[in-house]
Amino acid sequence: MRHELQICVLLFTCLYMVSYLILTHFKKTAEFVTEDIEDATVNKIALWLCTFTLSVAVCAVLLLPISILSNEVLLTFPQSYYMQWLNGSLIHGLWNLVFLFSNLSLVFLMPFAYFFTESEGFAGSRKGVMARVYEAVVLLLLLALLVLGIVWVASALLHDNIARKSLYDLWEYYLPYLYSGISLFGVLLLLLCTPFGLSRMFSVTGKLLVKPRLLEDVEDTLSCTSFEEDSLCRKLKKIEGSSTTSCWVKLNMEAMQKEYRTVQRKRIALEMRGKASPWQRNLGYPLAMLVLLALTVMCVLMVCFNVLELLLDEAAMPRGMEDPHLGMASFSMFGSLGAAVQVVLILYLMVSSVVGFYSSPLFTGLLPRAQDTNLTQIIANCVSLLILSSALPVFSRTLGITRFDLLGDFGRYNWLGNFYIVFLYNMLFAGLTSASLIKTVTWAVQRELIRAFGLHRLPLTVSRSTVPFRLLLASGLSKIQ
Repeated sequence: MRHELQICVLLFTCLYMVSYLILTHFKKTAEFVTEDIEDATVNKIALWLCTFTLSVAVCAVLLLPISILSNEVLLTFPQSYYMQWLNGSLIHGLWNLVFLFSNLSLVFLMPFAYFFTESEGFAGSRKGVMARVYEAVVLLLLLALLVLGIVWVASALLHDNIARKSLYDLWEYYLPYLYSGISLFGVLLLLLCTPFGLSRMFSVTGKLLVKPRLLEDVEDTLSCTSFEEDSLCRKLKKIEGSSTTSCWVKLNMEAMQKEYRTVQRKRIALEMRGKASPWQRNLGYPLAMLVLLALTVMCVLMVCFNVLELLLDEAAMPRGMEDPHLGMASFSMFGSLGAAVQVVLILYLMVSSVVGFYSSPLFTGLLPRAQDTNLTQIIANCVSLLILSSALPVFSRTLGITRFDLLGDFGRYNWLGNFYIVFLYNMLFAGLTSASLIKTVTWAVQRELIRAFGLHRLPLTVSRSTVPFRLLLASGLSKIQ
């Protein structure tokens, strides 16, 4: 028991340091370096709470990969002396800790961090950090009572017996109901964000990689960006040389300086892309697109296979287990290779869900910016990522991406045993992902062909859909030559 606690503390310490580096990269420095020592102290404490929450979110993402890989390691080295520390008790304890800390962060730490940063102390009380603490605790208690009352009324409307028992046994009946509602919200959020993110992964990856010359003219874009940068530089010099000190001029100058820095960064990135080798240009982009397409198709096929299993076998239903029995048998019919594919797919789905979350119109404003993200945005981002990551194990098991059953309290959710919910969830995911993939691929191919053949320069009065195929082919052959 002692060595298991030490391993969990070591893992969490590493994740905490990584999370702190990530948040310090995005935080707005002006909020932490101020003349008001009280505000700076409050912001630092809130940042520590956000770091804790983000580290719990990362650990929740790694739960299934660590569990699956641990099982394969024990299968490969069953009698190894160096693997005696790796056992089912350690994995089970890690699941329980992540469940506890994720709910602690969602229900208490993050609301407290927000109230703490916004509070100023009660009227007539002595100013200071403790006055803010008192106000934040009172607001947190009021919020907890409000949430508990709302959920109790909901449970009374749906399950009258459970609602009556929850008055006498809060821990046994009421909190699992609350956790089940939070998990269901996270899984539904993943259902909306992941298919959209899977389709967005192609465009996001295309912006990071250097495309072949047939699909992108870097030199032309670089020359246009350089002209734009020179134009903005001349305008800035003209404004700086003028004697006008109007506030509108200052605001215009600040906006122009921000635009100038953006264009300058774009020009530097284009110069780096222009220096890419032919192998990186002609091989890297097609391979990346093929890998993304293969992973997405594999996810859809596994979900479709899971739908068939749900209709034929009750064992395909997600459920919880008390003892993982690591090292007994592989959780994939293809052995270690299948387990590795499961880990890759789980991480790929998580990345896609994050991309889809920040690409959706509702949450675009939460997208963090380097050195320019205020503390309220950091808190909102940590809460969002924790909701997504804590629902990832249930999401992956419900879709049949892995056969590793849910451990601890993750398997106690009330809706997991409902066949109709699980079946409808799988059908919706397969349908939404297929529709998004087909739409993205067809529109992307059409857009890249139009751009490659120079047809995007046609006037708006000319319909590009009416361009003859013979003209399109002739233009393409001349481009290739």
